[in-house]
Formats: sequence, structure tokens, C-alpha cells
Amino acid sequence: MTKDVIALTPEMPDLPTLLAGLYAGGPDLGVNTTADGAVVQLCGPDGRPLVSVEAPILVQVPGETFRLLGHTVADGPVWWTEARASTAVAEAARLAGSFAGRLATVLGGTVWPPEAATTDVVPLTTDVSAIPAPATGSPAVDVLTATTAVVIQDRPLIAMTSWLSDALRSAATAERALQIVTPPTARLTLPTRAALRGLPNRWVVQDAEHGYYDGLSGAVLHWKNGTFTPVHDEQGATRVAEAFGPRPDTDGRQLILTLRTRHPADENLVLGRALETAFRHLTGAPPAGWSTAEPVNLPWSARQLTDLARSRAPRPTWLVAVGHPDRPAVATVRVLRTPAGVEEDITLALGYGGDETPPLDAIEELATVLDAKHGLVTLLTSLRAARRDLTVPPRLEAPPVPVAFTLGSAEVEAIGQSRAGHPPLGPTPTGLGPAGKPALHYVFGNGFTTHSVSVFQRLIQHLTRE
Repeated sequence: MTKDVIALTPEMPDLPTLLAGLYAGGPDLGVNTTADGAVVQLCGPDGRPLVSVEAPILVQVPGETFRLLGHTVADGPVWWTEARASTAVAEAARLAGSFAGRLATVLGGTVWPPEAATTDVVPLTTDVSAIPAPATGSPAVDVLTATTAVVIQDRPLIAMTSWLSDALRSAATAERALQIVTPPTARLTLPTRAALRGLPNRWVVQDAEHGYYDGLSGAVLHWKNGTFTPVHDEQGATRVAEAFGPRPDTDGRQLILTLRTRHPADENLVLGRALETAFRHLTGAPPAGWSTAEPVNLPWSARQLTDLARSRAPRPTWLVAVGHPDRPAVATVRVLRTPAGVEEDITLALGYGGDETPPLDAIEELATVLDAKHGLVTLLTSLRAARRDLTVPPRLEAPPVPVAFTLGSAEVEAIGQSRAGHPPLGPTPTGLGPAGKPALHYVFGNGFTTHSVSVFQRLIQHLTRE
């Protein structure tokens, strides 16, 4: 499997240090650049890439290296330099380890995974001329077919790195599926989970005992016609892998908010304020940081976030935000320019242990503020039994259970207050804000009964029927 190695250093690797690392294979190997200079490649004598190195990232957000790597570094900002080894050449993984080890030695940093670190010269003994040339210029993609881009990963936590984000974007542009292959010990971050939600994209788990299966649905998979597809039984039903079965209940809980806001396309608009308000109400602090990929490297700034989205308009902008280390909190934001204005689609998840109580009593007040100040369209609040650290394992997990739903005042007005306020099968909503133009807040329960799912579905059918 592909070997990713990361050097974590207190100083930015300068050009001489990078070159010293890249010559881990000796003077016979070459160096070139791709992606407009953002990726440096260590190449064999025939020019085939052996190790690809992404431009160093200054991670200024506390706790990010531990969240993504389980690896603690000294307090303060750290430079994250990631090297990705080719799967086609046996020596490539050791070359990547030597590259990272040399950076850490020169700059006084550390390497993840620690056992990969070395400063040895790694001679190239494989006859690379006998290896087919890569089918793609993307360092993240290991196999490319007419329909699918396959990325092979063996790290414990699969984050939505810039490598992976670029592979996803390139696959979508070419109308290909992105399929990530991992061992059964791997987990996904929530941003990666969200990116793989829609078919034909898949998380493919390679299990030594059970073969291949989908890490999100459990469907048994096989490689057919250049892609991983489900295996069906004699009745045509999709087979489910034994390894995907439910495990003993976790004592962790996740509070999940799914909200949409809409704003006039005004030159004074500042985005991210709704997300910041949600963080403050539920954690007592604003987000710790934001970025367009993981690791999240920039300190929180709604103004900088807005500037980026404005520079990309009318194209959509996708972002990640995280909380402070004492409370697991991860959000994804998609900023869209629509005929109605500028919309933010936000999903915020917060993790709680068995001895912690999710702050459901703060939701009604939060909804009131979001409607009054931040253009709330809808807010769905759900709870689920799942890991406190917000990571996604390749096994069956309980679905989120709706707790409450808020319809913004503008949406109430569009639907009609009489209709929105009197669903025939309940629940009776509470008006939030001014009596003449309220938002409506519907409560379904405390998140412990699946009956809330059908109640929510009936409400949505009532609100959206023609």
C-alpha cells in the first residue's frame, strides 16, 4: 500500500533542506516539479516519480497533529511537509521515510509515523524501466481507469488532505468515481466521510479474511470493468460483509447540526458568522481554525474566509473548520452563489463521552439568534450514538436521530404561517422571534427514540408538498 510520511518541524524547510532530503536516493535520481510548483517529485533515472512532496503547510491550529495523526508535537505552530511514496517501486516508501527523516534531523522536528524515519541513502535497485508509466499526473491517484480513480491509503485516519481533495476534484471533472482503498483498521474524518457520501464514490475496505467491502454501507465489492462494484446474491440483492456487522454500543454521542443560511449578495457581507455563532453557543468559543483541506492550518477568521469565497465566486467554495482540543468539533461549509443570494450549507458535529451531556437546551436560543442575525433557512439538530472523536469506522453505526428542526422566518412566510404552524400530525412548533414574523421550532424528542425519524419525515412532506 501507499506510504505517506510527514515531517513536522518548527522551522519552514528551505530549498537547501528540501534538496538534502530529496537526495535520499543518491545523486543518480532526479528532481522535478508539478502542479505549478506546488509538488516536488523525486524521480528515477527515466523520470518516473518515486516520491511526491507537497509544499510545506504551516499548521497554526492547536491539536491538529494529534487529531489527525495521534502524534503530539511541541506547543506552537508546526510546519507539515508530506511525502507520498509510489506503490509501484519497492524502495519508494523507504525513500519517503529518509526524506522526512532528513528534514526532521536538520530542523529539529519529528516524523510520522515515527518508525519510518531514517537518514539512510536508499539505493534504487528496482528496474523502473520495466514498470508501466503512471496513468495520471496526480500523485494521490494509484490506479486510473476510464471510470474510476483509485487512491490507496494505509494511514489510520483518512483525512481530506489537499492531495485527496485534488484527486476528488479531478475525478469529478473527468466524470470518474473516486474510490479510496484502506485496511479495515482505518477510519475516516467527517470531511472525508461527507466527500464520499454519494455514489459512485466509495470507501473500499480491503480485509484479509473478508475480501473487499464498502466501509460505509457494508456491501461486498469486487473489481469489475475497472471499478469496485457490489456483489449480488442469487436473488439480486447486495451482499453485506460479515465484518460490517454492528459492534457493542459505544458510550459516545455526537450532536449534529445541519443548517443553511441565505444572505443578499452584498459587498459588506461577512460569511462564517453563523458557524461562529453555533460554536460559541455550543462550546463557549469560536472555531479554532479553518482551511480548504485537512490539516486545518489557519486561525479562525470570518473575514479571510469571506475574502477567499469572494475570490472564487461564482464557483462554490468548500471549507473545513475545527474547534479547540478540549471539545471535539468539526464542521464543513459549502458557500454557494445562487439566484436568491449567497448560501452557506453547514454541517457541524460535536463529540461527547458517556459522562457528558450534549447541550440540547442551547439549541432553541441558538436558532433564535441564527434567524434574527444570520439569515437562517433551516436548522436540523440530531443525535447519534457514535465515537466521541468524530471519526468514522468501517462498520455499521446507528443513524442520527432528529431532535429538533427550525424553519427560518423567511421560509415560514414563503410556506405560509398557518400551514407551517399546524402540521396535521404534529409536532406543534414554538414561535421564535417577533410574533408577526416568527421562525418555527419543532421538537421531536431527546434523541433516544427512532420514532422521531418518521415524525420528521412527515413534517418535511407536509412543508414541501405542492
